[in-house]
Amino acid sequence: MYVPYSIFMDTHSYIAYIEQDEDGMFVGSVPSVPGCHTQGETEEKLLANLEEVLLLCLRNSDEKQISPTHFVGIKELTVAHI
Repeated sequence: MYVPYSIFMDTHSYIAYIEQDEDGMFVGSVPSVPGCHTQGETEEKLLANLEEVLLLCLRNSDEKQISPTHFVGIKELTVAHI
């Protein structure tokens, strides 16, 4: 009987920020984990890359470096440039 390893592991959720740059590349980061950022040509590729980078960053980070976040929302600000 196959038993996935994930049932033996703690799972945690992280907030990821995703943007699309001027060249069309998707850029993502997990601000609560130092050094956790990557890019991809598609959103799907970005998410796969981000999951891989997140696991590497978590493996190489001290737990004290990881700050918990609580997502509140996103606001667009419009300002007049002088």
